[in-house]
Amino acid sequence: MTGIRDLRLRPGASLSETELSEHLQVSRTPLREAIARLVEVGLVTVVPQVGTHVALIKLSDVEQAQFVREHLEVAAFDAACRKEDRDFSEIYATLDRQERARKHLDYAAFFAADEAFHAAIFELSGYPGAWRALQPVKLQLDRLRRLSLPEPSTVAELIDEHRAILAALETADIRRGKAAVSKHARRVLRYGPELRREHPDLFA
Repeated sequence: MTGIRDLRLRPGASLSETELSEHLQVSRTPLREAIARLVEVGLVTVVPQVGTHVALIKLSDVEQAQFVREHLEVAAFDAACRKEDRDFSEIYATLDRQERARKHLDYAAFFAADEAFHAAIFELSGYPGAWRALQPVKLQLDRLRRLSLPEPSTVAELIDEHRAILAALETADIRRGKAAVSKHARRVLRYGPELRREHPDLFA
């Protein structure tokens, strides 16, 4: 699943059960179960007599995932602001990791730190399970996010937006923070059409 999310397996790529079984060192039965789960979340398509492929990115699916993510993250931010004992050390640590990844042009590490930033807010809110529940929903969204990362200006803007969210969280400014979270969550919708023009082979 991470190979698809991180675009190591590109949208449209053919998937061979034999090759995957050998590469992952798993038998056919658990592999088929995993593929069935990927079909359920829209990351893989199986067409009889044609084959199994990584699903192309659909902006309509991205919009659905973004809607769910934005509303959960806004709620988590609100809950985190209302906590009495709040420790921001983990959130600061994720921003430091993002800065290091940006300097080294390590986009895989940047993405991981980005995820950790949001997970830390859910942890602070007292609802870490909501972040875990969100993971399969946002996989389509994550592919588009990952596709955008090689653009340096995008990376810098993401860090700035994270700092704005943290600043509002530290002062428990719920109104300003919710606006910052929504702006950040909707970013992917802004660059979706441009990415589709740049990579038409990856989109449905």
